[in-house]
Amino acid sequence: MKLDELQSKLLAAAREAPPSDAVPYAFEKRIMARLTARARVDPVSFWNRMLWRAAVPCLLVMLSVSLWSFLAQNGKGGASLGTELEDAVFAPAYAAIEDTW
Repeated sequence: MKLDELQSKLLAAAREAPPSDAVPYAFEKRIMARLTARARVDPVSFWNRMLWRAAVPCLLVMLSVSLWSFLAQNGKGGASLGTELEDAVFAPAYAAIEDTW
């Protein structure tokens, strides 16, 4: 059945049915006003939804960096990543101790 034909049949059936007294006054106006009204955006729910969407990419980045760090550490036979970080952070202090007056 074509949509135009179906629409015309439905409109004809609706015109034949008399309006009921059980429907409250201006019911259709209230429904149409509610349909056209904009929904208020709750900032807390928006923030919550965005944080949950960001959780999966953050987890993937964390796992990939952890894997990269683990593989980079196993590739070297020397000092660990923690030792290298400690040496880099305390290098100015070691230089100041050696350069005494």
